[in-house]
Order: sequence, then C-alpha cells, then structure tokens
Amino acid sequence: MHIVILGNGISGVTAARHIRKLSDHQITIISAETDHFFSRTALMYVYMGHMRFEDIKPYEDWFWEKNRINLLNAYIQEVDFNKKSLTTSEGNQIAYDKLVLAVGSAPNKFGWPGQDLEGVRGLYSYQDLQYMESHSDGLERAVIVGGGLIGIEMAEMFHSRHIPVTFLVREQNYWNMVLPKEESSMVSRHIKEHGIDLRLSTELKEIIDDGTGKVSAVITSTGKRIDCGYVGLTAGVHPNTGFLKGSALEMQKGILVDDYLQTNMPDVYAIGDCAQLRTPRAGRRPIEAVWYTGRMMGETVAHNICGQEIAYDPGIWFNSAKFMDIEYQVYGDVKAHAPENHASIYWEHEDGKKSIRLIYDKETGAILGFNLMGVRYRHEVCEKWLAQATHIEEVLQNLGLANFDPEFYREYETQVVQLYNQQTGKSLQLKSKRGLNKALQFLKGVAS
Repeated sequence: MHIVILGNGISGVTAARHIRKLSDHQITIISAETDHFFSRTALMYVYMGHMRFEDIKPYEDWFWEKNRINLLNAYIQEVDFNKKSLTTSEGNQIAYDKLVLAVGSAPNKFGWPGQDLEGVRGLYSYQDLQYMESHSDGLERAVIVGGGLIGIEMAEMFHSRHIPVTFLVREQNYWNMVLPKEESSMVSRHIKEHGIDLRLSTELKEIIDDGTGKVSAVITSTGKRIDCGYVGLTAGVHPNTGFLKGSALEMQKGILVDDYLQTNMPDVYAIGDCAQLRTPRAGRRPIEAVWYTGRMMGETVAHNICGQEIAYDPGIWFNSAKFMDIEYQVYGDVKAHAPENHASIYWEHEDGKKSIRLIYDKETGAILGFNLMGVRYRHEVCEKWLAQATHIEEVLQNLGLANFDPEFYREYETQVVQLYNQQTGKSLQLKSKRGLNKALQFLKGVAS
C-alpha cells in the first residue's frame, strides 16, 4: 500500500514516523517548502542568529532513507480523488492508496489596499523567513499588523537587529481575546519596555506604494502615516486549502473530518492546521492550529491507517509561548473573560513580569486551569490535577510539586497560598517539598 502525505510539518512527519513504526507500507512525504522537516516554531531563532537552519531540523538527513520514508520536493497543483492521483506543477502524476492532507496554514489577508506590494509578508514558511531576511539590510522601520503570537515573534526578530518596530494591535491590550486582563496588560507593558512602538486599539487601513511597487508607509485606522520599508502581516492564519476548492472534498473553513480524521472522500484523511473537526470536544475549537495538536493528530491517523482504529482525543488543553523575555504556560480552561462559575486566584510579582493564576469552580472547588507568566509548572502534575478535578485546596497545599523552575530560582507558591487564605479566611499551609518520598510517590502516580 502506498501512503502519500501532503505536507512535511509536525503533523505530516509524525504520521509518517508512526506509520513506519506500525507497518512496512510505502510512504511518500511531499512538500514544496523544504527538502527536510524543520521546527517551524524555531524559525525566529535562525533570523536572530541563535541557531542555524540545520540546527532546527529534528532529524539528520540520513534519517529518512534509513526509515524508508520517501521525500519529494514538489508542488501539488491538483488532486483527483476518484482516480486517487496527484498532479504536480510540472505535470507529473503520483498515485496513492491512502492520502493524508497535512497542508498547514497560510497567513490571513483582509483585502487591505497594498497588501501585495513588495516588502509585505506573513511569517509562516521557510520562504517567509528568507523573504524577511532579504529585506532586512538597511531597513529603517518595520510595521507589524496583528497582535498574536507570530506578531510578537516577528517584532522580537526585527528588534534583535536594532530595526525599529511599530506594532499595530486592534485590541485594547495585547492578545486580550486570549489572555485575562492582568496578563494581557503585563505583556503590553513588557513590549513597550523593550522600546517597541506598540499602538493599541489601532488597525491597518492601507499600505502605501512608493511608486515602484514597494511598500513605503502604512496608514492606520486612526489616520496616522507610519513610514516603513516592511510590513509583517500576522493577523492570524487560515487553512492552506485554496488548491482544493472546487473539488468534491467537503470543506468549511478547513477540511471537514470525523473523529477518526477521515474526510468525506474514501481513503483520504486530514490532520493538523488544515483539519476541521465535525464534532469537536466541548470547550474546544473545530480548528486548532497548534503544534501539539498537529503532533497528536499525526499519531492518531497513523493508527487508523494501519488498522488500529482510535478516535482523536486532544486531551486537556495546554499551550506555551514566549513574550520577549516572559515565558508563558497555560493548562486547562483559562478564559480571557471568566464565566460566572469560574473563581480565580491571581498573584503577580512586584516586578510585573511574573504571575500565577489558578482557576477553579465556585461550586465544587475543582481546579479548572493554570495560567503562568515567568514561572514554570510541570505539565504532568497540572494535567493530573485537572483530569482528576482535584479540589483547589488540595492543589494549593501541594503546589510546590508543580514548580519546575531551575534550582536556586525563587519560588512563589507560599504567596499564592497566602493570597487564597486572605480571600477566603482559611489557614492553609503549603506542604514542604522536603517530603521527598511523598513527592516521588505522587509523580510515580502521574507516570502510571
């Protein structure tokens, strides 16, 4: 059986690796982006000089041949689902028995005048990185449009080369549709402290042509003109499915899949950023363009293709990022605007760059979520508490078990417990981390 995987990102490559573990099927990965898989989240570090491109390839180049995974650098122009055939831009035909669509995302454009000028680009692909690199020499100012994770990455990239950056964010605070108010304000302050010109409640209206087809300035929704030589479009992404429109494949925003990641077409699956679940889990979005969900989908689809049928289960929500110097982690249900049944303990350090937020159910006391800025908590510990709906007071008394900061870092769990006591009139005490046997027993239970 010939399995063709279209896309060599985390979802497609994970699918290939697990299909090989489970079978001897012929596997071909097709991508027009790069010859080999790379860590997309590490692209920024290549630009910043922290890593070389070869350093962000998780596997050596010999890995693919050794594991009998064929790699083809080609652009697929058309898919014939009836004939089970792909057509490349050069007119070559590739037959498949089963097809996995892992075609990822593309940056959003919203019809802004000038959005297709030279010097205007998103940041998603390796080609986007090359484009950004080629326009950086002599660049006097860049404007970033959109207040998400890619936007702050691009701002930090330019900032690392001492290129002035103006950051247009339509919200009142950075990423405040995701982050609670206090954390959103913290990141907004942090961006400004780095010397980045953050313009809140400001949108892009128009990109100005210099007369030769290149960007020379932007006009904002407030009527301000900002001269610049580069515009980064980072106002979200959408499934990269344009080449599939008009086919018999059922799509809405993404490619519609069932719980087993199958599309409406026989022997065709979709995973990663391009997949839209027909029946997402409660509280989860039908499309989740996140690294770890792509990886989980890749492993799930491999089992289904190889006859070990399992439904896709995204598990408990988590994510991580870095806002300049502030590390961010979230586990469970943390909303920007808390519903009525959510109670919150929020502690923030006096330096304004660290915080711990615990969310719990007002009625039952069950822990619902963790939101962390500048403090690291163990994934497996938080996940166990969330899965077991552990009572907030038990979590608080054992909170030291979750802390994953390096040795000799100051820990702040005692302050969180004290804050809870002030709010409730209780007198809880944080259990000593010196009870090593109990901690090890707890963590052993996590592993099991």
